[in-house]
Amino acid sequence: MQNTSLGGPDGLKYLPGYFDRAAQESLLREVRSCVAEAPLFQPVMPRTGKAFSVKMSNCGPLGWVSDINGYRYQQAHPDTGAPWPGIPLALQELWREIAPTAQPPQACLINYYEQSARMGLHQDRDEQTFDAPVISVSLGDAATFRVGGLSRKDPTRSFRLQSGDVVVLGGEARLAFHGIDRILSGTSSLLKNGGRINLTLRRVTAI
Repeated sequence: MQNTSLGGPDGLKYLPGYFDRAAQESLLREVRSCVAEAPLFQPVMPRTGKAFSVKMSNCGPLGWVSDINGYRYQQAHPDTGAPWPGIPLALQELWREIAPTAQPPQACLINYYEQSARMGLHQDRDEQTFDAPVISVSLGDAATFRVGGLSRKDPTRSFRLQSGDVVVLGGEARLAFHGIDRILSGTSSLLKNGGRINLTLRRVTAI
C-alpha cells in the first residue's frame, strides 16, 4: 500500500491508485445498488436553505444529512423514510486495513459531483468522536482536492485526486479543513455520464 506524503498535519495520508480499474468497477456496482435503494437527494444549507452543488446519499447504520434545521446523522433516508442500505464489503475491508484498531464505520456518505459541483473548505466535525479517521475514496473524473490545517486561516495545498485514490484524515489531521475546488471533466471513463463519486467512511459514536 503506497502512502504518498502530503505534508501538513500528522495523520494526513494519500494512497494513490488504491483501487485498480477492476476494483473500481466492482465498487461502482455496489454503490449503484445502494443508490437504487437510497436515491440521491439534494441537501440544503442550514438556516439559508441554499442548495448544495452536490447530490448525496448514504449507506450504513447512520447517514449524514443537511437541511434547514442543521447538520446531523439519522437512521433513515430523508425522502423515503427507509433505513440506509449496508456499507459495501470492499469499503469495510478498506476500513479494516487503514484503521484496524478503530471501531467499525457507521456511515458512508455518497457524494455525486457533476462537472460544475464544488465543496468549500470545511471540517468533518458532526461526529461524537474524532478518534477514528475519515477515509475517502474517489471514483470517476479527477478532482482538485484542497487541504489545510486545523484553522480556516492556515495555508492550504491542492493536488489532483484520480479515480481509485484514497485519502485518510486521521490523528491530528482528523479535523483538517478540506474541500473540492473543481472537477476535471473527461479524465475518467468509469462513469458513463461523467462526474465524480466520493465515498466518505466515518465513525459517528464512541461506542
